[in-house]
Amino acid sequence: MIRENVQKLLAELPPGVLLVAAAKGRTPQEILETIEAGVQIIGENYVQEAEKAFSVIGRRAQWHMIGHLQRNKAKKAIEIFDMIETLDSVKLAQELEKHCARLGKTMPVLIEINSGREPQKSGVFPEDAEALIYEVAQFPHLKVLGLMTMGPRFGDPEDARPYFRETKKLFERLKALSIPNVEMRYLSMGMSNTYKVALEEGANIVRIGTKIFGERPEE
Repeated sequence: MIRENVQKLLAELPPGVLLVAAAKGRTPQEILETIEAGVQIIGENYVQEAEKAFSVIGRRAQWHMIGHLQRNKAKKAIEIFDMIETLDSVKLAQELEKHCARLGKTMPVLIEINSGREPQKSGVFPEDAEALIYEVAQFPHLKVLGLMTMGPRFGDPEDARPYFRETKKLFERLKALSIPNVEMRYLSMGMSNTYKVALEEGANIVRIGTKIFGERPEE
C-alpha cells in the first residue's frame, strides 16, 4: 500500500515540488518502504524518533525536522537532520549555531510561521518574521532557505487557503528584500488534508503522512 501511495503522489506532484514523508509514529520498516518507493526526504517531529529510525536507515534519505525543536535537543538534531524546517527563535538559532560550528556544518533552515497567530502553537507571527530572519542571517553556520507553516487545523482544506496565501505573500516580500545570507527558495506548506490547496498557493515542499502510510493506530 505504501509503495502505491508514494508512486501516485509522486506522479501527481508538479515538477520542482519536494515530497516529505511525515513519519511521526512510523516504524523504520515503514519508512524504508517509502524510500524504496521513491521518497527522498523523511520528516520527523521528534529527535528521539528520528534517532531510532536514522540508526536503521542512515543516509539513504534526507532528514527534515518538521516538529517543534527544543533547544536541549539541538546538538543531536544537527547530527541527524539535513534541514530544520521549524526555526522560530533567536535562542534556538544560537543553540544550532553553536553545535554546527563545532561540527563545521552549515545547516539549512526554514523559518516557521505561525500563520494562524495561535498563541499555543510554535512559530513566529508573520509580522515578526523579518526581524527574526535578519538576526538569523548573522549566524555563519545557518542558512535561511525559506518559510514553513502549519496553519490552523480545519476539516475543510479550503479553510486553510487564507493562511497559505498570507505566508506566500510574506515569502515574496522577504525574497524581494534580498537579505544577505538568505535565499527564499522553499515554501513548505500543506499536509495530507491540505496539500492540494497549498500547491495552488505556491508551496514547493509538502509534508505528507497519512496519505502515504495510512491512519496511525491511535487515530
